[in-house]
Amino acid sequence: GSVDPTLLPADAADAPQGAIAEVAPARTALMATIAERISRHGGAGLFLDYGHFQPGVGDTLQALRSHDHEDVLANPGEADLTSHVDFAALAAIARAHGLEAHLTTQGDFLLGMGILERAGRLGADAGQAARERIAGDVERLAGPQAMGELFKVLAVLPRGVAVRPFAEAD
Repeated sequence: GSVDPTLLPADAADAPQGAIAEVAPARTALMATIAERISRHGGAGLFLDYGHFQPGVGDTLQALRSHDHEDVLANPGEADLTSHVDFAALAAIARAHGLEAHLTTQGDFLLGMGILERAGRLGADAGQAARERIAGDVERLAGPQAMGELFKVLAVLPRGVAVRPFAEAD
């Protein structure tokens, strides 16, 4: 059998035979519904998850159980199945509805929102152990070797609305 080419990402047309292309029609439909609602009624959307900015081919399906990766078929019903979000595709849907779509990493987003200042205030009157824990938490959430690069952020807003940290970044 063959696959309907309209369901595939644009990059899949040039993919070699046997390449894996992930599609998420429910995710696409949900973003279209959200974008339509924001464009008609106002509001905003902020989406954070692990994923990528550039569409492409490849397999990101994975199973996670107790914070560990395992075979996706090893423990049905006991592991969380997930895949990376194609943030570029979601941003394109929002823009097609006349909205602004801003993309950044979780690290840059949190830094722009003041995570270092907040951590400093939390640690100002804390003991050494608490300050070390706070610093470790900030590094895990915003650091480039941790969630700061792996997780991405998409902000969907009506045109002309400026919000931190995107108002300075764009």
